[in-house]
Amino acid sequence: MAIGAGIVFLPIQVGLKGLWVFLLSILITYPAIYLLQRLYLKTLSEAEECSDYANVINQYLGPNWAILLGFAYFLMQFKGILFYSIAVTYDSASYLQTFGITDNLMSDHFWWGLLVLSIVVAIASRGERLLFKVSGPMVVVKLGIVIIIGIIMIPHWSFSNIPSFPQLGSLIRDTFLTLPFTLFSILFVQILSPMNVAYRKVESNKKIATYRAIRTHRIAYTILAVSVLLFAFSFSFTLSHEQAQYAYEQNITALALAAKVLPDSIIKIMSITLNIFAVLTAFFGIFLGFQEALKGIIRNILIRFIPKDKINERFLSIFVCLFAISILWLIVMTKISFILLTQIGAPLNGIITCLIPCFLVYKVPALHKFKGISVYYVMFMGIMLCCSPFFKFFE
Repeated sequence: MAIGAGIVFLPIQVGLKGLWVFLLSILITYPAIYLLQRLYLKTLSEAEECSDYANVINQYLGPNWAILLGFAYFLMQFKGILFYSIAVTYDSASYLQTFGITDNLMSDHFWWGLLVLSIVVAIASRGERLLFKVSGPMVVVKLGIVIIIGIIMIPHWSFSNIPSFPQLGSLIRDTFLTLPFTLFSILFVQILSPMNVAYRKVESNKKIATYRAIRTHRIAYTILAVSVLLFAFSFSFTLSHEQAQYAYEQNITALALAAKVLPDSIIKIMSITLNIFAVLTAFFGIFLGFQEALKGIIRNILIRFIPKDKINERFLSIFVCLFAISILWLIVMTKISFILLTQIGAPLNGIITCLIPCFLVYKVPALHKFKGISVYYVMFMGIMLCCSPFFKFFE
């Protein structure tokens, strides 16, 4: 899931704001990502009954808090899935036009988004086993392409794309605005809850399941940090500010832009393959979390009126799919910018991924053992993300 935003959205923001801003945001964000995801996973793993996020909060704080925080978690997942819905809709249309299959952008037609989203939701809703069969080979391919593209783009580097060092005020402002993009570049917190549930299903011993989940997180984080940074830096040296501005105005990703402007046919083919695989696997991954969050909210409401065993799970799954297609299609039709969406949605991630786990550590006696300096740093990161959108007014 994480090899999505880091390679398709981050290079555009780096091109708009410059390399110096990116370097500062990395120094702040990357240590926080590791700490906040580990803390988030530990708070989930300590729950006696392992289920969706809303159920875990219910165990810790009661049903009223579960509805409130479960809804906030749902909004975070919804923002993420909207992110990739925009990408899959507009990039697919851009590729068809780039290669002469269509004369006009198919995304200008109202039905295009509905068709594309219906297909990807239909695949994503088939369950974890099918997603692993579909996404597994894609993940291996796209990780390899990320590293290869980062290397073969070196001959296209132009150090004239590195801007002069900005003034302090501009540096601080643009760093705050870039924090959400750097955060999302290797963030996979949305999939940690489903991953935790999956490990608890196959391991009867809670400690072993927690150990395996934390180990998986550590390995994934290291691989992502190295490969995505190589890719992002290579792109920032290759694409100019004007080209990044064009991508921003057209609401397309860095890889769709590369297919249009880079002369090397190998890079074009690889960037298209990478974009398709990255967006699809990210969409599939986050759909698991989105589906889990929405089902958790609905169950929490229904059990107040009917017994839990009376809930029709099949009908619930169908409702979630139809709701996802309808609401995503309607919002994608507004042509909202994914750059703007990332910036205004940063407080949600700050609250869910940073502040709530810190709050749980200090609120729940069973989690007091996780107190420490890392919790304060995660809390600091959450506050910065909550403040991030307000710096848009100073642009």
